[in-house]
Amino acid sequence: MDNFTLVRPEHLNHHGYLFGGVLLKWVDEYAWLVAARDFTGSSLVTVGMDAIAFRKRVENGSILRFSILPLHVGTTSVRYSVDIYADAPGACQEVHVFSTTITFVNLDAQGVKVALPRPVRLRSAPEFIL
Repeated sequence: MDNFTLVRPEHLNHHGYLFGGVLLKWVDEYAWLVAARDFTGSSLVTVGMDAIAFRKRVENGSILRFSILPLHVGTTSVRYSVDIYADAPGACQEVHVFSTTITFVNLDAQGVKVALPRPVRLRSAPEFIL
């Protein structure tokens, strides 16, 4: 599933580029939205993200595309790949700027891990493992 957002001045760091913390907030939020739609009725919380490395600058005015696909569904948790592409102002094509994986776990009202329900609709990455 793809989500999009526009980089605006309030998202920039002191060097004038996208602040990494804002990007991570979007990764967490948008991936959770995908997981919540895949596993309706679940109480999913973020367990962690892998490989956080900011290697490309993202300019103000860029349109970001978040490509989020499931990688693995376990008994109580699910992991998604997140790839982010930036379409800078005036650019002819988007550029891959960031990627990570994010894992969510399903919890009951007491905060104890519980089994995930059957997915409602799971779009899969080529290497998806169920």
